[in-house]
Amino acid sequence: MYYDRKLKLFSCNANVPLAKAIADQIEISLGEGEVKRFRDGEITVRIGESVRGADIFVIQPTCAPANEHLMELLVMIDAMKRASAKRITAVVPYYGYARQDRKTRPRDPITAKLVANLITTAGADRILTIDLHSGAIQGFFDIPVDHMTAVPLLAEHYAARGTEDLVVVSPDMGGVTRARELAGRLHVPLAIIDKRRPQPNVAEIMNIIGDIKGKTCVMVDDIIDTAGTISRGAQALLDHGAKQVYACCTHPVFSGPALENLEKSPLAEVLVCDTIPLPPEKQIPKIKICSVAELIANAIIRIHEDLSISTLFDAT
Repeated sequence: MYYDRKLKLFSCNANVPLAKAIADQIEISLGEGEVKRFRDGEITVRIGESVRGADIFVIQPTCAPANEHLMELLVMIDAMKRASAKRITAVVPYYGYARQDRKTRPRDPITAKLVANLITTAGADRILTIDLHSGAIQGFFDIPVDHMTAVPLLAEHYAARGTEDLVVVSPDMGGVTRARELAGRLHVPLAIIDKRRPQPNVAEIMNIIGDIKGKTCVMVDDIIDTAGTISRGAQALLDHGAKQVYACCTHPVFSGPALENLEKSPLAEVLVCDTIPLPPEKQIPKIKICSVAELIANAIIRIHEDLSISTLFDAT
C-alpha cells in the first residue's frame, strides 16, 4: 500500500469510476469531497476532511456536458486553494474545448486558451492530461503541464493479438505523428488517408498513401466524435484492398450519430480508453475499453515524489 498522508485524491462528478480505479491502483481512498447543486443549478463543493499542506490531485475530465464539468473543476480547485492545500494538480484526462485551439476564421475565439486561463486562475499549480488534440495547448498554460499519451496502452493491446500483416493507419495528415508512434512501438508499417474536409464533421476520402492490400489495418486517432470520418476511412481502406479494419482512440466522445455510424461501419472492433465514461447504452459489442487508471496512478505518484514522468513512455 502506498501511504503518504500528504497525498490526497479527490474527484468531481465527470468520471467517478476512473477516479476510484486510480485510487485503487495507488491503494488509497478518494478524499471526502462532493460536488452538489443548489436548486437554481449553481455548483457548490463540500470538502469533508482537512487538506491543509496536502498535495492535492483533483480528477475531472471536462467531457460532455463540458460547461458543467469545467465549472465543477474550477469550484473544486478554488475550494482546495482556500483550504490551504500546498499544491493542487488538476488531473484532466480529457481536455474539453481542445479543438478550439486556433483561429480558422476572423473573430474566432481560442477557447482552449481561455479554459487554460480559467484553470490557472482558479488556483491549479499543475496540469496532468492525456493526448491533447494539439500539443501546442501545453503552451497555453503558465503552469507546468504533464502531457501523457495512451499510445503505449493501445500498442500493448494489438501486440498481444499479434502484428502479422498489420498496418497502422492515420485517418488524416494531422494524425501522422500519433500513428507513427503506434507503428513504431508495434514495429509495423504506416499508411495515411489523405482526405479533404469540406465542412465540420464531413470528410471526403481522397487517397490512401501506403501499402494496405491484403493487410489488417488499425486506424488510430486521439478522438472519435461522430465516427463519420473513421467509418468512411474504414470503408475506403477495404475498397483499396485491406483485409480487415480496426480502429482505436484515446477519447470516445461519441456524440450525435456516433454509435449508429459505428454499428453500420465495416470496422471489426473499436478500442477506446476510459478517459471519458461510457454508459452501458453506449457499450456496443464492437467497442473494447482500455483503462488509463494505472498510467495516471503511476504519474500521480511520480509527480508527488518529484520524479520524471517521461520514463513511463520509454519505447521498448
